[in-house]
Amino acid sequence: MKKNIHVVGAVIIENGKILCAQRGATKALAYKWEFPGGKIEEGETPQAALKREIDEEMHCSIEIGEHIETTVYEYDFGIVHLSTFYCRLLNGKPMLTEHVDISWLYPDELMSLDWAPADIPAVHRIQKDLIT
Repeated sequence: MKKNIHVVGAVIIENGKILCAQRGATKALAYKWEFPGGKIEEGETPQAALKREIDEEMHCSIEIGEHIETTVYEYDFGIVHLSTFYCRLLNGKPMLTEHVDISWLYPDELMSLDWAPADIPAVHRIQKDLIT
């Protein structure tokens, strides 16, 4: 039986653009793009996990807003349950520590990237929400 992995992703919006992060070569799903975030620890709320992960991974702080999407996707390494949230930067500027690249894109540019499969439903929802 595959392991269930509960993770969160931050859809950080600044000046109409969304922060996208590229996974490193040594990670599962190498070089795929994702919304930054990480695993929810036992006893943590998704929102608390997201604040902690963005602080640890990108050395900045965020305010968490509306829930966007929860996607369940089965990979060969486990079943990922990804919950994404709209966020905005409070302090700091995102830094590369866990990722090999970041990019700020307008909602209509998001599908130009090679996304991790679990993130794609959130991308579609964001485009539906934000493209007029």
